[in-house]
Amino acid sequence: MDSAVARDRVLDAAEELFYGRGIQSVGMDDIRGASGVSLKRLYQLFPAKEQLVEAYLARRDGRWRGRLAAFVDLRSAPEERILAVFDWLEEWFGEEGFRGCAWINSYGELGATSDRVATQVREHKRAFGDYLASLVAAAGRPAALAGPLFLLAEGAMVTAGITRSTRPAAEAREAARLLLDSH
Repeated sequence: MDSAVARDRVLDAAEELFYGRGIQSVGMDDIRGASGVSLKRLYQLFPAKEQLVEAYLARRDGRWRGRLAAFVDLRSAPEERILAVFDWLEEWFGEEGFRGCAWINSYGELGATSDRVATQVREHKRAFGDYLASLVAAAGRPAALAGPLFLLAEGAMVTAGITRSTRPAAEAREAARLLLDSH
């Protein structure tokens, strides 16, 4: 098995296990078993678990932000594009196996002890905030709206992860609509 295939199999297994069970409860032997990649090969690809967590978050970031942007891009009206972020969150929260935000969960587990994980989480959140700011700017709305919209989305993620409900997205969408209407 070539390196790219082995790496993908390891990352697929890591994503399923880390997101489903939590990072600290999953050992490298669990990843080996789920991926079918030998422990020796696994450690050649990722010499430390922290590096595997970093790669898992980086890969998930690209897919997560890509899915969000593809959904939002289906809307043409600038304000609807902003509100579509919350519609997408509602769909995501309703997916089977949803366990909250992978970056918030990872930060809760490792943020205090792993600079690499904390950096990945901060980069993801910065990119998401920048994306919201770009939608606000494209709608010709005050830049100051981006921060509150970001907090509404993040709060919905945390609440949905805890309650296992899609309702926080709908509530955050309504708050976002009211905020946009007031400006």
